[in-house]
Amino acid sequence: MEITIHRAGMLSTVQDLGRRGHRAAGVPLSGAMDRFALRVGNLLVGNEQGAAAIETTLMGPEVEFSADAVVAVTGATFDGVPAWQPFFVRAGERLRLGNPVKGCRGYLVVAGGIQVPPALGSRSTFVRAGLGGLEGRALREGDHLPAGESPRRLAPHWRIDERILPRYAAAATVRVVRGPQADEFGGRLAKSEFRVLPQSDRMGVRLGGSRLLRIGRADEMVSAAVAPGTVQVPPDGLPIVLMADAQTIGGYPQAANVIGVDLPIIAQARPGDRLRFEEIPLTEAQQLFLARERVLAMLQQGLKEKVVAE
Repeated sequence: MEITIHRAGMLSTVQDLGRRGHRAAGVPLSGAMDRFALRVGNLLVGNEQGAAAIETTLMGPEVEFSADAVVAVTGATFDGVPAWQPFFVRAGERLRLGNPVKGCRGYLVVAGGIQVPPALGSRSTFVRAGLGGLEGRALREGDHLPAGESPRRLAPHWRIDERILPRYAAAATVRVVRGPQADEFGGRLAKSEFRVLPQSDRMGVRLGGSRLLRIGRADEMVSAAVAPGTVQVPPDGLPIVLMADAQTIGGYPQAANVIGVDLPIIAQARPGDRLRFEEIPLTEAQQLFLARERVLAMLQQGLKEKVVAE
């Protein structure tokens, strides 16, 4: 099957769960900004959780399918498009996402997955390096994406329990664990409110509002390892939450690290949305991670009777 891109949207790319094992060579993880949304979308259509899909940013694309397909749209929600549930599209039918009514990044997942050639073990697009995806770039009008042949039969009239979704909100509290330089900011990260700036991208979500100034320190730092979720504080005092395409090392102080369970909340934050941070112990972050994995395992088991191969 082939998917034709009639309108590309603002920034639509092919993403899976990223290219692991190459950060020592300076290659970012990349992959879906909202990994939870991608994983659930794939489960909904009967794929492996890491199958490649189309990630949209704000304005979504308009696409056409060359054959009947089972798809799901997760993450951001779009007017008139079923959210967090699988549905059929017919051969020749166009699906238009447009502007989301909630959230920032949507995931258009198709049964069989997007089958562009893998690069370094992943189909994810890293635009800055021209790596992966479709020719290493964002999708354009007139592009054709190959998708796997995976016909599915759906049990009708069901959807997942929305209580399992992350705490998406335009004014959200995000949980963090302490970073190695947390003490240099006197706990002000957790006492301040920030807003998401338009300069945010897949490399990092930039925050405006309260400035975090180092207490009694002005020396340069030795660069250290960073990862998606690291909260860096540059000299201007405005934090940056590193995301999927983040570099592998950085020289700014690290005030905190967003826990994995709450990274989807950052991924869905739109320019102007408000964020606060809440510090929790590492042990609690680990327990939350395990609880989320149990939820996904239970969802996978429950879907076996809902989405089956013909």
